[in-house]
Amino acid sequence: MSVDLERVGGVGVISLNAPPANAYNLEMLQEFQSIIQNIRQDSDIRVVVIQSSIEKFFCAGADISMIKDTDSTGFRNFITVAGETMAMLEETPKVIIAAIAGHAMGGGLELALACDLRFGMDSDYKLGLVEINLGLNPAMGGTQRLPRLIGRSKSIRMITTGETISPELAFTWGIFDWLEDKKDFDSKVMQYAEKLAEGPTLAQGFAKQSIIKGLEMSLAEGTALERSNQQILMATDDAGEGLDAFLSKRQPKFKGS
Repeated sequence: MSVDLERVGGVGVISLNAPPANAYNLEMLQEFQSIIQNIRQDSDIRVVVIQSSIEKFFCAGADISMIKDTDSTGFRNFITVAGETMAMLEETPKVIIAAIAGHAMGGGLELALACDLRFGMDSDYKLGLVEINLGLNPAMGGTQRLPRLIGRSKSIRMITTGETISPELAFTWGIFDWLEDKKDFDSKVMQYAEKLAEGPTLAQGFAKQSIIKGLEMSLAEGTALERSNQQILMATDDAGEGLDAFLSKRQPKFKGS
């Protein structure tokens, strides 16, 4: 398997394991999709972390040798499946965290951008949407998700030049939400994920979808979606527990239901 799943408490840890650089082909993407489907159906997995099992790379993106040898129909199928894979991450009603401790290039960075939150290790590696160097543009969501995260000008700068940036600059620009020392990196990621997993994860999933879908809606449509979700959540066990705990001045014990 090129993609592994381990459950650590309420956290599902997806590990990319395709040496030497986690460059993905169609089969690896299909493995990844299967794991995401399993995570959606597993109520015991409440939060997801995506990491690499390879020291120097988070993900190098698409396997270039595979792309070079693929005909136009095969290439169209590949980028369609890749795009669907990234969309699956956004559409999964659980918080998904990318833990980046090595190079994230092209589709590898696009994978990270499709996650909800990003931890970066403070170390010697680079990030970039480098497809322009091949005479191509990003085709797995990079031209859309990067500007939504860091703005138009910086995105045009990165994408049209193929410029690679350091973890420090990625943090400054807002690609990374956290930048952690190497010695503390794994523990900080898991501490955060475990804390989220102890929370009202059903409400977290609804909130995530309200935000993502709302970005594509008018303000009136987005706030209507928000109210609709709130009505659904008010009937859940977690809402009952949260309200009772607040009034009783105790810590709530959420179940994600």
